[in-house]
Amino acid sequence: MKRILNLKWELAAPVFGALLTASFAPYDYAYAAIAALMFMYWVWQQQAPKRAALSGYLFGLGLFGSGIWWTYISIHDFGGGDPYSSVALTALLVAVWALFPALTGWLIAKTLTCPGPWLRIIAAAIAWVAVEYFRGYWLLNGFPWLQIAYSQLSTPLAGYAPLAGVYGVGFLLAVSAFSVLEMLRGKLPALPGLLVLGLIWAGGGYLQTVSWTRAAGAPIKVTLVQGNIGQDQKWQKNQKLNTLRLYQELTEQHWDSDVIIWPETSIPAFLSQVKEFYIDPLQTAAQAHAVDLVVGLPSSGQGKDYYNSVMTLGEKQAFYHKNHLLPFGEYLPLQPLSGWVLDKLQIPLGDFAAGGDRQTLLSAGGHAFVTTICYEDAFGELVARQVADAGYIVNMTNDAWFGDSSQPHQHMQMAQMRALETGRYLVRATNTGVTGFVGPDGVLRKQAPLFITTTLTDHIVPMTGLTPYVILGDKGLFGLFSVLLLVMYGWNRWLSVGIFKQRAEAV
Repeated sequence: MKRILNLKWELAAPVFGALLTASFAPYDYAYAAIAALMFMYWVWQQQAPKRAALSGYLFGLGLFGSGIWWTYISIHDFGGGDPYSSVALTALLVAVWALFPALTGWLIAKTLTCPGPWLRIIAAAIAWVAVEYFRGYWLLNGFPWLQIAYSQLSTPLAGYAPLAGVYGVGFLLAVSAFSVLEMLRGKLPALPGLLVLGLIWAGGGYLQTVSWTRAAGAPIKVTLVQGNIGQDQKWQKNQKLNTLRLYQELTEQHWDSDVIIWPETSIPAFLSQVKEFYIDPLQTAAQAHAVDLVVGLPSSGQGKDYYNSVMTLGEKQAFYHKNHLLPFGEYLPLQPLSGWVLDKLQIPLGDFAAGGDRQTLLSAGGHAFVTTICYEDAFGELVARQVADAGYIVNMTNDAWFGDSSQPHQHMQMAQMRALETGRYLVRATNTGVTGFVGPDGVLRKQAPLFITTTLTDHIVPMTGLTPYVILGDKGLFGLFSVLLLVMYGWNRWLSVGIFKQRAEAV
């Protein structure tokens, strides 16, 4: 019994991991993130680094177990995996990603030996977002899901996104939570603590009223097509003509728009298979109506390479090939081990080639736009480095892989952050939802119902100008974090030396 009581905080950690999940869409209990962060910071203050890593791992199991369970749907329902293999792979994925909160716990337990409450708070907050950055960009091509900043789109902290991006917002959220706990424990004087918190949150509220970009031209009329093609039907040969006919009919109802956008791989065939009888007539019709059409389809490259592509039709034909590929969905990392395991489990997955970093921006409606396919919109720097010459952002995706789960809502939340960070309108065409229009303020302004065959039309304004985040980037932000840590460390050293001198003189 005593041993169980000694583990009580570890046993509670998964619950607070699930509580953090509740702060994201579609639940949107944004302030639950503060409670979850406060709890873990408090637990880690009482533990040695190794034990803090265990608590962090259990926290991660709760977070990712409740937050990305929908990978089971993709593996089992549409990937062809049997129930046991699908559960095993989903559990393995959760177990791997839970290692990152474990690393966070170990690092924060190390930082808690720092002198002075503000140095501890800032070091711990930087440790949290630094681990998020590592897993979001580097391991297995990056998986930035459930990063804490996305939970704050509806709070004043969202005002900092155009300045410091998702990691800046996450840092300020962590600072807020850790400061509150330090005040409750009596380690941080209430007056300076409340003053800093007030400045952070009031400053964020004010920044939400600031416009960092400006109109670059007249509004353009955009129509998004949501085909709602079942993933189990999409690639069936006997359904291909029905799918092509559906998208053509929905498009022909909106020849009065300036731009019409279809979802990712809305054309379930290679370009060479449909060019003559389908693409060429669409190109002719689009030109005749002075409309730019943006479609998704797989395309062949040189040799055995093939791409997940976007093609523009109308004034100009051009391609964008997806560059940031989804591990285990569009390519197999850790070869040959991963390929051998998936072959044994008899789960077929794609093996696309990356399009490369130096692709020319596509244009539609008289303006260039940043193209993101599927979860490319989860990477802030990927969008930021292209946006200088772009009037708006287009995301084309197919979240039908994850059914009626929380995934489509979490994905839209990430897309909203890209609009807010860059000060651009973002239009998002999906197969089953969430299809919608996002303003430069990150607000979802118009949304189509999920799992309905429909179209959605609205006007967007092409924008110009750069937000501070676009100029700074994530790497610049972490450079500033490093400077901040050095300043805080120097300040604490200066104070400690000053206090020591005063005591020596008093003696």
